[in-house]
Amino acid sequence: MSVSFKGAALAVVLLFAAAAPVRAQVVPLEVYGALPALELVEPSPDGNRVALVTVAGADRALVIIDLRTSQLLGRIEVGLAKVRDLTWIGDGDLLITTTTTQSLWDGDDNRGELALGQIYDVERRRLVSVLNNAPGVAPILAGPAFVRDTPDGPAAFVRAYSFRDRHLNLYRLDSWTGRGREAADLDRNVDGVVLDAAGGLVARSTYDEISGHWSLTFVDGRQGEAVWATTALLDPPALRGLGRDGRSVVVDARRSDEAGDPADDAVLFEVDAAGARTPLPFEKRPTFLLHHPATHALIGGGFERDAGVSYVFFDPAADEAWAAASGAFPGRRPRLVAWSSDLQTVLVRTDGPNDAGSYHVVDLERRTMNTLGQTYPAVTADQVAPVRPIAYTAADGLEIHGYLTTPPGVTDPRGLPLVVLAHGGPASRDEMGFDWWAQALASRGYAVLQANFRGSTGYGEDFLEAGYGEWGRKMQTDLSDGVRWLAGEGLIDPGKVCIVGASYGGYAALAGPTLDRGVYRCAVSVAGVSDLRRMVESEAREGRRPNNEAVRYWSRFMGGDGPGDRSLDARSPARLAAGADAPILLIHGRDDTVVPIEQSRLMAQALRAAGKPVEFLELEGEDHWLSRADSRRQMLTEAVRFLEQHNPPR
Repeated sequence: MSVSFKGAALAVVLLFAAAAPVRAQVVPLEVYGALPALELVEPSPDGNRVALVTVAGADRALVIIDLRTSQLLGRIEVGLAKVRDLTWIGDGDLLITTTTTQSLWDGDDNRGELALGQIYDVERRRLVSVLNNAPGVAPILAGPAFVRDTPDGPAAFVRAYSFRDRHLNLYRLDSWTGRGREAADLDRNVDGVVLDAAGGLVARSTYDEISGHWSLTFVDGRQGEAVWATTALLDPPALRGLGRDGRSVVVDARRSDEAGDPADDAVLFEVDAAGARTPLPFEKRPTFLLHHPATHALIGGGFERDAGVSYVFFDPAADEAWAAASGAFPGRRPRLVAWSSDLQTVLVRTDGPNDAGSYHVVDLERRTMNTLGQTYPAVTADQVAPVRPIAYTAADGLEIHGYLTTPPGVTDPRGLPLVVLAHGGPASRDEMGFDWWAQALASRGYAVLQANFRGSTGYGEDFLEAGYGEWGRKMQTDLSDGVRWLAGEGLIDPGKVCIVGASYGGYAALAGPTLDRGVYRCAVSVAGVSDLRRMVESEAREGRRPNNEAVRYWSRFMGGDGPGDRSLDARSPARLAAGADAPILLIHGRDDTVVPIEQSRLMAQALRAAGKPVEFLELEGEDHWLSRADSRRQMLTEAVRFLEQHNPPR
């Protein structure tokens, strides 16, 4: 029988709140540029505790709260540490994953973002480092942890580098000491593993990036033969966890292989130990899969729609639990964050027209809802800028979807100044909801266009593939076509438009004044690519072979032919700087391990040599993701100053 909150007394308790909201006509920029007041919220398996990272003023801490009593069970000051993940190991231990930017080896300036782990014992308030005392094992996590309820109790399994074997093996962590005991010897080319509910190795996949050979092998106590093998230099199949029965595995096979499997948006396969493949019964490819928190079997999928996220469940109990939990938030957009092992405690994140983002714990058994707090508590309901989905037609007839954010309080938007905010990836997408960057710009009087240009995810394989080879071409004009559509609707002033973006969006910002000229009054590029050929050559140097998988991926998207392809120069803003028709602001973190800061330095040099207006801000100690609050605030302050200077909102 479905649990319904209608007619039932629903207790709502605010367990954690940051500073009281500051009501002001215009929200200070530092509010938007701050790290969220709540993030990485994770309930314990029994649903009685919750761990989260919180920011209150200048203090940033990891806290553990008892949901039944609201008692603080633990607090760890994290300061500037880049906490990336929180994972419960049973109900008493918490695995904390952080990253740090370091040189990958001595004598080389090649730097990487390395993941480190610590386990916190909640009862004893004791912290130990992971793999620090494991002989012959590098204390660096290679991927996320797998937590399983083994016959000996809950345990976390991680992959780490073995100096003895010179490849990544699977280790079971001792929660008391942090040491790792080898659970499986995996050869060099193993790129994916699936564990059962008790921690046993079910299957592994291997991939050789040089030959493109991929294979899937099931494990039953001995090395078996591959049940599926194919060659794919790009887009090899990938393991996505256990199937619905808890014994099969899910394989994402985007491309046709030698066996002639179809490649459409619905192709996710369940594969059993005999090699039989069954397409999962999704109407379209889900944005993400959902697995049961206790059995780890597949129970459904989530779909990112233009109006928000929706869910499809195979498990009736999960379907019933989510229907009851989401029904507690009429008029808002609820998202499933996590739930307890019995599905009765559900962690929900909401946002909406008057909600800057809030976390709630719904207890279906007790029929209560505890509101943990807001992500941006200083942004009041009336200060949340309205966001609406839009769709328009590109010059070649392709339909482009996206979002338009308009200034708060503007009921009839007409003739507004516009900022085009291009997302990164480019194989990514903007989503419906509270976006701190778009909201900050809208608070200053700008309309903000976030277009999911061709090459974005979430609109099918054909739409994704329409972006191949279109850097600086149709991916770019998809953005300016949106400007022209908004102008035709009378919503914006076409003479007052700037373009802003980070990562690939930073490239798009640079390509605006250099390749798609005559549209923008200024551009702000954060960690953007400026020289495509140099970027591909950098990827070639970092791989084991020049023609590695990363090089092939970028060559396909950029439309090049590997390292040294000079045809990429015609779409490289740094090589077209002399033609730039608008002032440009460059912002880049010195610790960026994804897009080297060299890319912005090259652009700055080229613009200065050409006598073009340019400003350049290097962020000390910052990575690709603007992980530090001080540099995020600095970026936002400088970007808005530059926009207001060259494209005043009034």
